[in-house]
Amino acid sequence: MDRSSRPDSVGASFVPVLVGITLVVSIISSLGAPLLPDVAADLKISLPSAQWSLTAALIAGALSAPVLGRLGDGRHRRRAMLGALVIVSAGGIVAGAAGSLPVLVAGRFMQGIGLGLAPIAMAAARDHLGADRARKTIAILSVSGATGLGAGYPISGLIAEQTNVHDAFYFGAVLSAVALVAAFFAIPSSRSGADASLDIKGAVLGGIGVVALMIAIGQGHEWGWVSPATLGCLVVAIGTLALWVRLQLRGTAPLVDLRQLRHRAVLGADVAALLLGVALYMFLTVITEFVQTPSAEGFGFGASTLVAGLCLVPFSICSLLGTRLMGLMVSRFGTRAALGTGGLAITAAGVFFALVHTAIWQTCVMMGLLGIGFGFTFAAIPGLITSAVPAGEIGSAMGFYQVVRSIGFSAGSALVASILASHEIAGSAFPAQSGYITALWVGAVASLVAAVVAVILAPGDTARSAGPTTPAEEELREIAREDAELASAGLIDAEVEAEVASSEFAETRGMRGRVRTR
Repeated sequence: MDRSSRPDSVGASFVPVLVGITLVVSIISSLGAPLLPDVAADLKISLPSAQWSLTAALIAGALSAPVLGRLGDGRHRRRAMLGALVIVSAGGIVAGAAGSLPVLVAGRFMQGIGLGLAPIAMAAARDHLGADRARKTIAILSVSGATGLGAGYPISGLIAEQTNVHDAFYFGAVLSAVALVAAFFAIPSSRSGADASLDIKGAVLGGIGVVALMIAIGQGHEWGWVSPATLGCLVVAIGTLALWVRLQLRGTAPLVDLRQLRHRAVLGADVAALLLGVALYMFLTVITEFVQTPSAEGFGFGASTLVAGLCLVPFSICSLLGTRLMGLMVSRFGTRAALGTGGLAITAAGVFFALVHTAIWQTCVMMGLLGIGFGFTFAAIPGLITSAVPAGEIGSAMGFYQVVRSIGFSAGSALVASILASHEIAGSAFPAQSGYITALWVGAVASLVAAVVAVILAPGDTARSAGPTTPAEEELREIAREDAELASAGLIDAEVEAEVASSEFAETRGMRGRVRTR
């Protein structure tokens, strides 16, 4: 990739527009969990069925991230950004006008395409700004992702409460349309004249496999786990994903480099990322639906959509805090300690609310613990990966990690829908309390297993040694923090950041083999 040390001449609006795009995408990602009860009431469907409006967006994000990431690293970056924003804007209109679940799911899937825009914004900052300014801008973008989520939850809740849920989706369409116009005038073309290598067959096969698998997980209870429909989806998923794996292993420029799994630490990190992604969206769904359940059901707090959104704000705030504290823990005790602490915090959050859920303040305590836990784990895992693979493979390994984590988000959303559907009460629009408690325990077990796997497979000594650090080493640490902040918004970090920083790191340390975290 051709990157000059001299920055391009960009307008004064370039950085604000990049920040605005990241904010818009994170806000749109918040148009999910808090609105589920409103979606169910408006369309007269069950809460588990309404969950597909969230799952569809997460699936789209998982599928679009590697594709947009590749396109964004070539000369098609500007067109990829504009095209994605057009789809996101149109998706907001479709979702806002939806009068049935299939139409809403289609609109939300289109909106979810935007979840892959974060890496393009970061790549554009690095490509068009000087090194120092690029690092500062990327840090701002990562914080914007998390703060945008924190603001988006109550904003979308307020709109849905004061008007209706359709206006919340229209609000997302307006925001993305404004971002589209701003990007059209402010985003220059990439300086790279090379075409991005895009594995189209891999993208299509992977997409079919993931969608079929999520449908089987989400609809398994309603259709029956051994019904022809469920088994058919599983057969399609297994068959297409098997072909996809073979294609990725044999391809010269695969969409995802599966060969990175030969590294023990990378395998552990990816398994942990998958399970943590599952737990995250199970917990987010449980909290937002539980607090909005009318107390007449025998549980729940009958909270408004706005209050439900506010209950999620501690998660964003504490995840930012967790990413900062993680660096101190890694430097003193190593990556294993950070992963173990984070995993235990997440597990404790799920267990706490499964046992104690009689007051709304308890939801804030749970979300605060979740924020700390995910801030620790999502920020520590990239360091675990970079310490385990050769410098030239860090970009590919990080890209695979991002895809796996996003699939975990989707699987968590589909799984919680299936669990709640299995606890539906005849004549009631809300699942039984036992359904939420079951989901909490499943999420807690998933996060505990994730921590154990990551700790067992982590290198023996990843604590930071005393002494000064190089700029590239510091940049790798910044990438870890930025990744965790974006992850809290369900966004995807840029594998190109790890690739560039790792090459600089290897050069400054004179390494030809492996990159280790100092």
